[in-house]
Amino acid sequence: MRFTVLGSGSTGNAVLISSERTNVLVDAGLSAKEILRRLAAVGVDPADLDAILITHEHSDHAGGLRVLLGSVRCPVYISAETQDAFFSTRKGVQNGESESAKRQAALGGRSIAIESSSEFRIGDIDFEPFSVPHDAVDNFGFVARRDGLRIATLMDFGHITPLIRQKLNGCDAIVIESNHSRDMLRVCSLYTWELKQRIFSRTGHLSNEDLADWLTRDFDGSARHIVLAHLSQRANDPALAKITAETALRMRPPLFAVETKITLSKATDPTDWFAF
Repeated sequence: MRFTVLGSGSTGNAVLISSERTNVLVDAGLSAKEILRRLAAVGVDPADLDAILITHEHSDHAGGLRVLLGSVRCPVYISAETQDAFFSTRKGVQNGESESAKRQAALGGRSIAIESSSEFRIGDIDFEPFSVPHDAVDNFGFVARRDGLRIATLMDFGHITPLIRQKLNGCDAIVIESNHSRDMLRVCSLYTWELKQRIFSRTGHLSNEDLADWLTRDFDGSARHIVLAHLSQRANDPALAKITAETALRMRPPLFAVETKITLSKATDPTDWFAF
């Protein structure tokens, strides 16, 4: 297996997971034009996509889906709750009822129902989803498995639960949120107090400091690569996120030292391929 983060940040997210036979686009939060451009940049023809997997309905994960479906032929794997929320647009917002009708028409007959607590297969890749705490109707992370390899992807969650700790054990690579610096979020003048409270909450977004605590205390050391994702462009700094994570790894007890590499994803460009 191999994967690349096509783009990740507050403005949009998309990940590509591939085997020799299967290509799965995880989320479509970038514009359709950008997704197509970035697929070409990493050498994948959109016609070779086998599926689009939607983790939750928020616009930075599903906002480009409707238009993208006009350019690709593959099905969309999505839970019933998330699909209903994706269709539920309010009048006066995103063209309201008109946008809802367009989404239903675009997705009509192309969705495959999944559950956030039940395993499913796309091509020759097995997906093991698990619920994560976020203010969406049915948000999940997952472990993608093939031939003993395990790649975890989870974004948009407010804290690390016992289930998350369990699922991240034994993974070869992990794409995980490092959304904000607590201090930078507190002083961010562009965010309202209400928005800050949402981000800080247990169903909001994971901070650099929360991730560092997990890396020091609970990370089992098996992942060769950890990719930091969904960095806030207003309440974080990429260099700070990276050094916080790397410092946390160095703070582990000597008996549990690791050689895990920390990589930053970008909002503007794909990462290199991570191949196993």
